[in-house]
Amino acid sequence: MKRILLPTDFSDNALESIKYGLRAFKDVECTFFLLNTYMPPVYHTEYLLGSPGQIGLGDLLQEQSRTDLKKLKSRLEEEFENPLHTFITRSAFNILSSEIRYVVEKENIDMVIMGTKGATGAKEIFMGSNTVDVIKNTKCPVLAIPDGFEYEDPKIILFPTDYEVEYDEQKMSSLLDIADKHLSEINVMHVSTGHELTPIQQKNKTDLEKLLGYKALFHDVGNDEIISAINKFQIKQKINLLVMIQNKHTFIERLFIEPVIKKIGFHVTIPFMVIPQL
Repeated sequence: MKRILLPTDFSDNALESIKYGLRAFKDVECTFFLLNTYMPPVYHTEYLLGSPGQIGLGDLLQEQSRTDLKKLKSRLEEEFENPLHTFITRSAFNILSSEIRYVVEKENIDMVIMGTKGATGAKEIFMGSNTVDVIKNTKCPVLAIPDGFEYEDPKIILFPTDYEVEYDEQKMSSLLDIADKHLSEINVMHVSTGHELTPIQQKNKTDLEKLLGYKALFHDVGNDEIISAINKFQIKQKINLLVMIQNKHTFIERLFIEPVIKKIGFHVTIPFMVIPQL
């Protein structure tokens, strides 16, 4: 049974990411944890000291959160009617990213699925700060769904890699599960640096070939910026899901450090799954 965490702020973006999870795992026995976090709009010393203007505000927000979660659970159960799916609601007075880390550990979560709505009016920012923080600090795969994405089965998967990390079944299980259920084609893309693979890289590549088997096609791309290579690949072939392993050698850390990617314009318009480097 899969245990999947679905954070929500009850926005349309959050709802669509939840529906993506229910559709993508429609044939899998899952427990879905619907999580909403709340904080008073003015949260500072006065609140902690029990200012008369703040007393009871937390209780009201908690009640509203629980009510909205109950309505959302009923809506999903009615709309999808899937006997394989069970929903558990969780309302918490906390910062979203902190609560996600707590729930992932406490409930042994297999995956987090969440929306990626970026800053208003800043198209260059491809995902919001909450999503970035969750991806960087959560010890399970995070599947980020872009705002406005209309569901497609993840039939064609792009997996850029530099072969600098070891691949094993546990680390790759989330990708393998999705590929198995949807009979997906996994396109492994290596961007050449102009040098031959080191012995370690070659070993990792061989391990990956064995692990993915017939599901994978391997591509060697000429010397290029990794972001540019991904964009070019998407132009040549329609991709339904982008998957990467987060490690210090890849471009992911640079994306997170630079809040606005201006020179290349990396825009994730498809679901983007990041696997932690365990």
